[in-house]
Amino acid sequence: MSSTPSEPVPDSGTPSGRRFEPDLRSMTRINLRPIASPMPLGFFALAIGSVLTACLQLGILPQDARTAVALCVVPAFLLQFLVGVLAFGARDVIAATLMCVFAGSWLTFTLVTAGNVAEGPKVLGVLNLAFLAFGILMASVTPPKRALWLVIVASLPRWAATGLAGLTGADWLTYTAGGLGLLVALVAGYAAFALMLEDMRGEQVLPLGRSGLAHTAVEGDLRVQLRNLERQAGVRRTL
Repeated sequence: MSSTPSEPVPDSGTPSGRRFEPDLRSMTRINLRPIASPMPLGFFALAIGSVLTACLQLGILPQDARTAVALCVVPAFLLQFLVGVLAFGARDVIAATLMCVFAGSWLTFTLVTAGNVAEGPKVLGVLNLAFLAFGILMASVTPPKRALWLVIVASLPRWAATGLAGLTGADWLTYTAGGLGLLVALVAGYAAFALMLEDMRGEQVLPLGRSGLAHTAVEGDLRVQLRNLERQAGVRRTL
């Protein structure tokens, strides 16, 4: 934000001699820095990490490979954390929150699994059920952003199955969680590819199902995007 300096206006009516700035709204400028959408990267990272963990749950990879799988998903943590930071900069708090929480889940999985922590599966089970509660809340506010909403909805049953499998140790729940993990990977991969095509061609190629403000954000003009900008985080005085 930049503004043109001006001379303070004295207030002769105050005995303390305090001076007040004039109304600066007409002189204020808000500078926006466009960035490329980071969401395809975040969704692709989620898809790859989900495939690895699903293969472990389905028995395609042996249990001796747990540490190797945990280390292989570290890039998913780094990439999704980066996407979350960039999404905050792009003023998309929903996408940023989701990506950062996904990043936290990968980091936790890596630390607990690679460290072979005692009672690790049960702790991860409780954590996945906590993610389930988080996902339900996120799903309730993201229907207009249909790509995000589909990824969350696909993740909900996986979080539930993984959480219950960790707490109970039931093999069938572990296998179910693995199958659902492949479903999450498919949905996230589709969302990433569709968003990337849209960005490359400047128009929607594969259906994404946006509605409401999410649809207006893509189809509307610049005036719509700048509406109420002065009240958004980073511009207003407090969060």
